[in-house]
Amino acid sequence: MLIQVVKSKIHRVKVTQADLNYIGSVTIDEDLMNAANLVEGERVQIVNINNGERFETYTIKGASKSGTICLNGPAARRVATGDVIIIIGYGFMDFEEAKTFKPSLVFPNEETNLID
Repeated sequence: MLIQVVKSKIHRVKVTQADLNYIGSVTIDEDLMNAANLVEGERVQIVNINNGERFETYTIKGASKSGTICLNGPAARRVATGDVIIIIGYGFMDFEEAKTFKPSLVFPNEETNLID
């Protein structure tokens, strides 16, 4: 049996931009994506701490060391610049494997969105 578990998590990052006139997705600083073991195009869940919104989109790689967290397209309506969000990636794995799996958890600096 396969189950879905948390694979990656970027905990408490600040939204730096919201671009309604973009095709869609979330642009994430490349260093954050690498640290969280996320790949470009991966489906992620966004949890907005400020307003309780939860929604799904996919990742786009942003510039390294930029701290960029930009919600694009319709997702831009679910956040405001400055909101604090959590980005979660999930993976499917065998039930027994899931018991010992350790997700990649990233806790960036909340002011700069960079990894200290």
